[in-house]
Amino acid sequence: MVDNRYATALVIGSVLSLMATVYLSVAVGTQHWYQYSCPPGKREGSNATEFINGEFDEKTYSETLGLWWRCILVPDPKMERQCVSFTLPQQFSPKYKHLGNPNSEEDLLRTYLWRCQFLLPLVSLALVFLGGLVGVCACLCRSFTPTLGVGVLHLLAGLCTLGTVCCFLAGVDLLQQYSPPPEGVVGSLGWSLYLALISFPLQMMAAALFLWAARSHRKNYSRMTAYRVA
Repeated sequence: MVDNRYATALVIGSVLSLMATVYLSVAVGTQHWYQYSCPPGKREGSNATEFINGEFDEKTYSETLGLWWRCILVPDPKMERQCVSFTLPQQFSPKYKHLGNPNSEEDLLRTYLWRCQFLLPLVSLALVFLGGLVGVCACLCRSFTPTLGVGVLHLLAGLCTLGTVCCFLAGVDLLQQYSPPPEGVVGSLGWSLYLALISFPLQMMAAALFLWAARSHRKNYSRMTAYRVA
C-alpha cells in the first residue's frame, strides 16, 4: 500500500513533468528565442532571395539567429516572416574568431556553445521520456523503488534545460561582442526562451517530489518492517 501523501506527490510531480515537457517542446519547435527590431527604414527586402536560397553567412545574418532557425521580415509585397532551418552540418560547423572568414582561427568556445544549445534540449526531452517509461513500468510492477530513478532523470533533464538557455544566451552575447548589431537595432528575449526558462523549475520541482516520495516511502517501509520483526 502507498500512503496518500506519496501518491499525491507522484500525481503532482507527473503533472509538473507533463507541463515542463509541453513548454520545452513548444520552445524547441518555435523560432522566437531572440528577436531584433529596427526602424522600418532600415529593413531591406532585397536580401530575402539570398537569405532563403543562399548559404548561411554568420556575419551577414547575425541579426536573424534563432535556436534552430534563421528568420527575416520581408516587407515586399507585404510584411511577412520567412524562416529557414539550419541544416545538420550547419549546426555542427565551427565558428571563427573573424566572422565569415573560415581562414581565421576557430573560436572553440562559441563552437561548442552552439552545439550544446542544439543537443541539450533533445537530451532533456529524451531523459523525461525515459523517466516516463520507467514510471509506467513501476506502476505496472506495483513497485515504488524505480521512483528514485525517475527523480534523478528529471533532475538531469532540468540541468540540461538550464544548460540550453545558458549556452544560447552566452552564444548570443559573444556573437554581439564580435559583431555588434547595426545602429538603431535593438535585441530582446523572445517568448520561446521564456518557455524554456519556465520548464526548468517545473522539472526541478517534479524531480524534488519524486525523490522525496521515494526516500520517504523507503524510510517508512523500513520502519514498518523493523516494527513487524520486533
